[in-house]
Amino acid sequence: MIQIAVLGYGTVGSGVVEVIDINHVGINKKAGDDIEIKYVLDLRDFPRNPVNKKLVHDFEIIINDPDVKIIVETIGGVNPAYEFTKRALLEGKSVCTSNKELVAKHGLELLEIAKVKDTNYLFEASCGGGIPIIRPLNSSLTADEIDEITGILNGTTNYILSKMASDGSSFDKVLKEAQEMGYAERNPEADVEGYDACRKIAILSSLAFGYHVDFEDIYTEGIEKITATDIEYAKAIGTRIKLLSTSRKIENGFYAMVSPVMIDANNPMFSVQGMFNAIFIHGNVLGDVIFYGSGAGKFPTASAVVADVVDCAKHLHRNIRMNWSSKKLALMDISQVTNRFFVRVAGSRAEKFKKIEAVFGKVEPVSISSLTEEFAFITEEIEEAEYKERAEKIEGIISMIRARF
Repeated sequence: MIQIAVLGYGTVGSGVVEVIDINHVGINKKAGDDIEIKYVLDLRDFPRNPVNKKLVHDFEIIINDPDVKIIVETIGGVNPAYEFTKRALLEGKSVCTSNKELVAKHGLELLEIAKVKDTNYLFEASCGGGIPIIRPLNSSLTADEIDEITGILNGTTNYILSKMASDGSSFDKVLKEAQEMGYAERNPEADVEGYDACRKIAILSSLAFGYHVDFEDIYTEGIEKITATDIEYAKAIGTRIKLLSTSRKIENGFYAMVSPVMIDANNPMFSVQGMFNAIFIHGNVLGDVIFYGSGAGKFPTASAVVADVVDCAKHLHRNIRMNWSSKKLALMDISQVTNRFFVRVAGSRAEKFKKIEAVFGKVEPVSISSLTEEFAFITEEIEEAEYKERAEKIEGIISMIRARF
């Protein structure tokens, strides 16, 4: 029998307990042993819940129990999750987590400890919820030289943008609805400002490229400035706006960024709607591959965590090597990256378009009949720095969104 402990009985933690209870026969068969939850750590009591019999409030009980071989960390955040995880690994216990914030900030250190202690730190659920992506990157795709990862990595922002597109609502209205439905946190900053997606692309990039990618080095924009008018323009030209996280190897080096992007129907992310996530990977041998599914939610995320528990059970006292080097990957300055740009301008197209062409060269004009006091244009592909320099010469620019089509 392999005894485990679950830290945190919130959405994901309770899901882990339920998944193990519901599918215990199949899980035990795949693990090659009986997996039993001995403890659940939480500050709260749950008197009407059977889990109360396993509930403890003191982490010391868990860390000092030699029978506990695997710990599931679903506390979230950095502290005390970091302290608990580090202590567990140093004691020779394996840890499985869905905590992308902790993995992005301290994953490299925790993996090194696991390697030294011949135990495991696994985080399949940290980047794609229920989408299996960490394991494929670490095993199935190792014969390829990966040169691009692009994904919709945050279900909350994808839901908001999808809803804005479907009914023409404002960002603030849809965000409020998403919070009421439980799709968005009370404090949605990590999601809507792109920080959640940034951490995830940092983790994926570190595994794909084999070097450490620091999430703090990644250029990040959120969706909080996207308006119903932006959505209207996007519809008019047959595109959709998505929050895309991208890391790419190009001729000059590597770059990574998170930002809203206009894409058309030729892009595999175009049809990814609602709370669903998708991850596109390009390898020099395999070519294109896409992973698609529920990127968040209680049971999809818990399922991925339990899959890691099974993996840990099959590799007790044997470290699973992860392709994440301590050598830091130097990212290009975002100013050197090329994109097309969709630009909204206040004023009359008849009055301003010649000046715009003189500054930007060939551009595609975009007008909507209901908008008489503004228009838009789409540039050719140019460097970010070049766009910024030219935009300063045009009066009345309202906003800009990157475009890939």
